[in-house]
Amino acid sequence: MTVSKPMRVVFGEALCRLGEEIPQLAVLDCDVSSSTQTRLFAQKYPERFFNFGIAEANMVGAAAGMAASGLIPVASTFAFLLALRAGDPVQSLIAYNKLNVKLAGGYAGLSDFADGASHQSVMDISIMRAMPNMTVLVPSDIETTYGAVAAMLKHNGPVYLRLSRDLAGSCHGGDESFEIGCAKVLKDGNDVTLAVSGTLLPYVLSAAEQLEKLGISAAVVEFPTIKPLDGETLVRYAKKTGAVVSVEEHTVLGGLGGAIAEYLSENCPARLRRVGLADTFGESGTYQGLLNKYGLMTPHIIHAVNQVLEYQNLTN
Repeated sequence: MTVSKPMRVVFGEALCRLGEEIPQLAVLDCDVSSSTQTRLFAQKYPERFFNFGIAEANMVGAAAGMAASGLIPVASTFAFLLALRAGDPVQSLIAYNKLNVKLAGGYAGLSDFADGASHQSVMDISIMRAMPNMTVLVPSDIETTYGAVAAMLKHNGPVYLRLSRDLAGSCHGGDESFEIGCAKVLKDGNDVTLAVSGTLLPYVLSAAEQLEKLGISAAVVEFPTIKPLDGETLVRYAKKTGAVVSVEEHTVLGGLGGAIAEYLSENCPARLRRVGLADTFGESGTYQGLLNKYGLMTPHIIHAVNQVLEYQNLTN
């Protein structure tokens, strides 16, 4: 990947790009617009931008009212604040009433590395995925971020968009197509399926390349939509390879790995290893240092593949 840009900047640019063609679009933030980059929208459309200060629940309540009045509000702040501090109105006002509110959770995963466990959002997907009526999107790079923002604004209903603080590369060759509920097959393979969501995609692609040199054919299937999950593609590759390794910058409880485990157990039992945070909080440190400590980088993915294939060989 030679191109990179902060994912939050891509998000802000996407809002600006779509603001002209969607006049009912309004953007709300909680005093962190310079961090989330909704300030780009505020500069271009000041009459359609609303700052609520450090009052996330109030912002979500206002977004619900705007949606009920026919606007398309995007409520943006840090992911842990949307999922936890504002979780009550997200549930009772937005999800329960199926309101057309878009929730943009920035600085997700370990990407807010310097602020430590209090600000790192490692369970937001679990919380949002459990809410009835909520769609959950997790882009991985520049293209899928642009595509996800466009897709969520066209979708009628509550959407949670998970965004990283880190740089986003370009893994899709300029293709911004994004269909909610559809996985993207980035590499075919026969021996194991690497199922990934979010910004760990480059590590997965690197792992697949290294595995190929070792004689292991790994399919790479990206799930930019966690809910609804593309069960058809998942089952097709689980049947083809017989082994799945899920990879995500999130707890393994209830995120992509949890969703895959649930779906496969009912529809296509297959050997599964989940790469993610193992039921733990994060801590302060460098971003790369944290990814390494919690086992989320290329060597850890390769190790998980070896484990799942070793077990598969023992049981065949």
